[in-house]
Amino acid sequence: MLIDTYGRVATDLRVSLTDRCNLRCTYCMPEEGLQWLAKPELLTDDEIVRLIDIAVRLLGVEEVRFTGGEPLLRPGLVGIVERVAALGPRPRMSLTTNGIGLGRTAAALKAAGLDRVNVSLDTLRPDVFKTLTRRDRHKDVLEGLRAARAADLTPVKVNTVLMPGLNGDEAPDLLAWAIEHDYELRFIEQMPLDPQHGWKREGMVTAGDILASLRTRFDLTPEDAGERGSAPAERWLVDGGPYRVGVIASVTRPFCAACDRTRLTADGQIRTCLFATEETDLRGALRSGAPDEEIARLWRVAMWGKKAGAGLDDPSFIQPDRPMSAIGG
Repeated sequence: MLIDTYGRVATDLRVSLTDRCNLRCTYCMPEEGLQWLAKPELLTDDEIVRLIDIAVRLLGVEEVRFTGGEPLLRPGLVGIVERVAALGPRPRMSLTTNGIGLGRTAAALKAAGLDRVNVSLDTLRPDVFKTLTRRDRHKDVLEGLRAARAADLTPVKVNTVLMPGLNGDEAPDLLAWAIEHDYELRFIEQMPLDPQHGWKREGMVTAGDILASLRTRFDLTPEDAGERGSAPAERWLVDGGPYRVGVIASVTRPFCAACDRTRLTADGQIRTCLFATEETDLRGALRSGAPDEEIARLWRVAMWGKKAGAGLDDPSFIQPDRPMSAIGG
């Protein structure tokens, strides 16, 4: 079991498969990109599968989310999913992706054992997409979403970040579109994830702003609080249901007290929080020949030291000291 001093138990593992990405989202990285990790620094496919096996067999992890960077850029992704699906106990598996390339891989990922996907899409406007991501790939993301639904990687969740002056007015249109296409939409408050340190608390679109905008067109009824559990999104029934919309208010309504996550970075470090500044090196232990039980012990010790919360609503909050693409969103 992965338990911390506040009694929280981590059953959800986020696994960053690569630090690379084929978009350059303005809230994530600079236009010229980042200094990517050298291949020897990255975990191999065998090392990733072994660490996930330790997590589910010895530490009580029940759900694995593959992230990046962009996880579809990992050459061995389908094989990793297939091998993790064969573990006992078998964890639930999902993937967070920008959707580019999902049109080609959705069916294979489903056949390998992936359960569902989260796709990032911030706008319905191709020109705004190009401004936000610095790439002209809007139609590819829409194609990926259609492929995910056709492959039954459901529920297909769409993650959206709103930014003032760009797509801040699109919330109602995005929700109407998601309902039409049977996607579950989740708005995420812009967090301080950018290594160029351009995030400003006073310049973000808040959860309150998003809900006020949605209510100009829809009737929103809060979901029963008991249904949320440790999920980061607060959800509302739209016009009485069955469709729902979620808001992840990481900055204005932190949910750290219910966090059940642990993170494995692309280079084999354990982070107990997306915004932690401390890491525990599992790659070194793996490559020095440590047995599974020793690696599990290191992981437990790391989790025991998890802090109470990230303090994102504090204007003095210090941004992460590593590129977020290597840590995994």
